[in-house]
Amino acid sequence: MQVFRRILVPHDFSDAATAALAVAADLAVQYRGTLTVVHAIAPVYPVSAMAGAGELPVWIPPDDLRGEARKRLEAEVARVVGKRVPRATCRVVVGDPYRCILEAARRADSIVMATLGRTGLAHLVIGSVAEKLVRHSPVPVLTLRPAASRSALRGRRRAPARAAARKGKARGGASR
Repeated sequence: MQVFRRILVPHDFSDAATAALAVAADLAVQYRGTLTVVHAIAPVYPVSAMAGAGELPVWIPPDDLRGEARKRLEAEVARVVGKRVPRATCRVVVGDPYRCILEAARRADSIVMATLGRTGLAHLVIGSVAEKLVRHSPVPVLTLRPAASRSALRGRRRAPARAAARKGKARGGASR
């Protein structure tokens, strides 16, 4: 199995996620792979429902919100990836980002994603989608820290993806 044939790239519209997309595109070009870029819209629970007992209703975004997210994602992929990867697809899903990405990983060979680098209280309260995926993903996960992601966006002197693939690991860690 080639690790970089079907690459999943979670994207939250952050600069770090865009840099991870650039690295994933480099890998897809080098290994003649495909990209699936996924954006998960987390459901929002109404505050008034939280006060009562029983089931919480889930807010599902209207189709126009999903459509706007899809347009934005497609524009970002076109800008970063261009025509270098002929088989790049975009998906917008509704649900917990961790669970949505984990489900999408079942149809991928690897995940390339940025970490936000949260520490301390923010990490304890919010947690890390990347950390959970590294622990529970059925496929290898290549994580890129914000500093590494930013350098990937600046005029890359040497392709970090190729160097990482040759070394078998990348700064920030690759794990299974």
